[in-house]
Amino acid sequence: MNRDDVRKAVSDAVYSRIGRQNAAPLFFANWKMNKSAWDVRAFLKGLRDKALLDRENIAIFPPFPYLYILQSELRYSKAGFGAQDVSESASGAFTGEVSAAMLADCGCRYCIVGHSERRAMHGESDALVARKAAALLKEGVCPVVCVGESLAERESGAYEAVLARQMAAIMPVMGKAKFILAYEPVWAIGTGRAATSEQIGQTHAFLRCQLSAELGDAGTSAPILYGGSVSEGNAAEIGRIPNVSGFLIGGASLDVGKFSNIVGATAPGRP
Repeated sequence: MNRDDVRKAVSDAVYSRIGRQNAAPLFFANWKMNKSAWDVRAFLKGLRDKALLDRENIAIFPPFPYLYILQSELRYSKAGFGAQDVSESASGAFTGEVSAAMLADCGCRYCIVGHSERRAMHGESDALVARKAAALLKEGVCPVVCVGESLAERESGAYEAVLARQMAAIMPVMGKAKFILAYEPVWAIGTGRAATSEQIGQTHAFLRCQLSAELGDAGTSAPILYGGSVSEGNAAEIGRIPNVSGFLIGGASLDVGKFSNIVGATAPGRP
């Protein structure tokens, strides 16, 4: 079995767990640009003490320099890990960039692309996000593709058109491939405003319809995470909403106690 065959087998095995109907909800911890090497090891020890590293539905997304710690510490664990971004290019004179092949070599199961902060702060376009997702798929790394709308787009009623546009860019790339969608209401991240259960439910239903219409069975089973300021206080309620397959957790994932409480409070997900 050559390198490509091995990567495809790993990708298929991972997705067979995360993409099935009625699977346990996914808990993805996006640490952004936080923590030190000591912090990372302490956090993993906390998860190990709580037996959470034995769960396949947990993944950690540390800053690039700490991927080696996750690769070592999670070698014999069921929990996974991934990167927060990737280059669209396979190799070359791109100072500061990291390729999908490099992430695969580090053992990454997943990689986030199109996060709202990348789109806003670095001007990433829908087309660039699609190219990054394609690069990951080529190397057998599962893309976690983020979509979401601003406050102005939500209040004007244009949010469905925005989401449809963002998804239209990635659909030709995805085809029947394995991927995860993450919905981020940008207006509910770190603003003190919260999306209601009704808003979350309606938006996730819209995204599910878009996926199913474009991808058929693959769109019906693809996980859709919610990533709008998830906390100990709202995780249980949000986890019961149809079409919410789990969470992309930001600030609350930096504290091992809060993260563990979110995992413990959330009921099994729904398709």
